[in-house]
Amino acid sequence: MKDYILLIFNVFLTVLGQILLKQGVTYVGRIDSFRELLSKFWQLILNPYVIGGVSIYGFTTFVWLVILSRIKLSIAYPMLSLGYVMAIPFSWLFFKETIPRVRIIGAIIICIGVYLVAQGEP
Repeated sequence: MKDYILLIFNVFLTVLGQILLKQGVTYVGRIDSFRELLSKFWQLILNPYVIGGVSIYGFTTFVWLVILSRIKLSIAYPMLSLGYVMAIPFSWLFFKETIPRVRIIGAIIICIGVYLVAQGEP
C-alpha cells in the first residue's frame, strides 16, 4: 500500500509541475511558432514558475525510479494516467477553465481503467 501512496504522490507532483509550467507560459504569453519560442526562450527559462515546474519534474523523475524498483511497470505506468484526472479540477480551480461533461465522463473512464489494471495485484 505504501508503494501506491508514493505513486499517487508522484502523480500529484507531476500535475503540480504542469500547473507551474502553465502559469509560467501564461505569464510569458502565447507562443505561435518555433521562432517565437526561441525569441522568448530566456523569458521562459528565467520564469520562476517554469523553474519550479522543471524542478518538480526533475524530482519526480527520481521518485519514479524508486517506484519502478518496487512496482511492476505494467501496473505503475498506466497509473500515471491519473494525472489526466487530477489535472481537470486543478485546471478549473487555478485557470478557470470550463470543464465539459464529456471530459468528466472521460476522467471517470480513466479511473475505471486504472482500477481494472490494478486488480489482482497484492
